[in-house]
Amino acid sequence: MRERTKLDTAISGYKRLERELADSLELIEMGEAEGDAETVADAEATLDALVEEAQRLKLETLLSGEADQNDAYVEIHAGAGGTEAQDWAQILARMYVRWAERRGLKVEYLEESEGEEAGIKSVTLRFNGAGAYGWMKTESGVHRLVRISPYDSAARRHTSFSSVWVYPVIDDTIDIVIEEKDCRIDTYRASGAGGQHINKTDSAVRITHEPSGIVVQCQMERSQHQNRARAWEMLRARLYERELQIREEKANALEATKTDIGWGHQIRSYVMQPYQMVKDLRTNVETSDIQGVLDGDLDKFMAASLAARLAGAADEASA
Repeated sequence: MRERTKLDTAISGYKRLERELADSLELIEMGEAEGDAETVADAEATLDALVEEAQRLKLETLLSGEADQNDAYVEIHAGAGGTEAQDWAQILARMYVRWAERRGLKVEYLEESEGEEAGIKSVTLRFNGAGAYGWMKTESGVHRLVRISPYDSAARRHTSFSSVWVYPVIDDTIDIVIEEKDCRIDTYRASGAGGQHINKTDSAVRITHEPSGIVVQCQMERSQHQNRARAWEMLRARLYERELQIREEKANALEATKTDIGWGHQIRSYVMQPYQMVKDLRTNVETSDIQGVLDGDLDKFMAASLAARLAGAADEASA
């Protein structure tokens, strides 16, 4: 029923745009015939507004998945390469936080593991706001950076990899059964850039779901009890996202991008030297404004990936 309502709303929106487009074109013809510049200008302004609204409706159509309007968990893990990869993981985290802030989403840090010298080994974020998962879901995969290393005294060019994993926050209306006997719960001392609010006791919690191999952890709450509750919530969300991916018959490919952080599995390349370019390897969308991308200008990449996924689903349905 909910999907039918969404479809009806989208269809009525496009029909209204068609009517307003026809009216505006007719006004322009009348204004030009009568030499009424003011009428022509008003109608052209209406056309510009209709273009913007059509673009908005198109993007809303892309976010039609079962959990697309949900909040999102975002995990980032540094690949092999020590300090270089850990610095890249931190740059990616900053990029996504900047993107979320641009869209008015609230960002929470749930877990962060610092690198030995710089950067981070891993971080888990939660983006709160309408459409967070729908927009972010195509960012799952390996991201590759090529640059002159600031940590190499010989100023050589290095290639670094980090993985991004995105899954939806689910509410209590979705029933995910987890057997406690299938889970291993570990507590450890929190670390990372949490500041004074991190409890320096064994308050951090890690839960391993042994049948699936999924591991979640939380350290940013004030007590072990709070961290444990958050970790269970994250595990339910991960298992739900896993079921969604199985239903879409894409689980194997996504698991491969998650477990093998390196060559052959990247979804996007970010090149700083010898030239500047960001290129999505799935859609071929690219830009030379790498700084803009690292500052959170990601919408064009996300929209292209969502459109490609939607087109692929339509092709499968018609086959």
